[in-house]
Amino acid sequence: MIPSHDAPFNGVYAATLCPLDAHGRHLDEAALARHLEDVAAVDGIVGVLINGHAGENAALSRDEKRRVVEIAHSVCGERSIIVAGVNAEDSYEAQAHTDDAQRAGADALLLFPPYSWALSTDLETVVTHHRLANANARLPMMLYQAGVNTGAMAYTPEMLTALVSLPEVVAIKEGSWETGAYEANRRLSKSVAPHVAVMASGDEHLFPCFAIGTEGSLVSLAAVVPELIVSLYRAVLRGNLSEAQQCHARVYPLAKAIYGTAPGSHANARLKACLHLLGKFPHATMRPPIPRLSAAEISRLEDALSFALAIDHERSDS
Repeated sequence: MIPSHDAPFNGVYAATLCPLDAHGRHLDEAALARHLEDVAAVDGIVGVLINGHAGENAALSRDEKRRVVEIAHSVCGERSIIVAGVNAEDSYEAQAHTDDAQRAGADALLLFPPYSWALSTDLETVVTHHRLANANARLPMMLYQAGVNTGAMAYTPEMLTALVSLPEVVAIKEGSWETGAYEANRRLSKSVAPHVAVMASGDEHLFPCFAIGTEGSLVSLAAVVPELIVSLYRAVLRGNLSEAQQCHARVYPLAKAIYGTAPGSHANARLKACLHLLGKFPHATMRPPIPRLSAAEISRLEDALSFALAIDHERSDS
């Protein structure tokens, strides 16, 4: 549910995962409901991003994506902003998924650039896709600024200028994964559309991007260690550099273990492994062809996760 106060979309969102059964074939709806309940209950988490990259949007069927939205709306729709990710190569398919999400209870849309754009695209194609995808639903729309290494999926200044000028656009999930690009895109967006929230969302670079300026974040680490991400965000907002540095010191090794380790395509498997290690997911299964992680990698994740959570353990003991 979108709150009625000023700047209603600002804050930290958990980009949630999608638990599957032991074989990776079917949604584990009970585990998904518990996962959404857990993160939504954390003080400082204003919403959830479902069916995002972390939610395996490229691997789920249309019916499964709709079901994820239905579960999210049922579990936390009265207290959380439900942002539904839509990722489709075909603009009419994207429109159908957006319409599904609206009917299932989504409050807002996050439209991802199609993977085919990594090769090349142009301004008219990009704007047309965004207009068509949301033509019926007219949901508040969040943009996705892709990483600097994703080819033409990363919008040019000309494209970003046109997109933030669309009437439904309320925010940008800024995932450039480079602080220089983040600052340039933020400055550009604010000069064109000051009302659009620019949210630093590169998990490895949250602290420096938060320090540059942000209206919030939509990140998968907030689905694994939500209290820590909220603490980092609040420390920066308060101007408490020492506390922010301490939080960053805990966050960074986990972010590197998940996102800064090759191959990058295994990041979601690592996120799921963390939630399995925490006892949140019965299984850490991915949809094939992503394989199970090795015992050595699980051990490295366990060490990074324990280090990240130590700050909370220390506070609870004091």
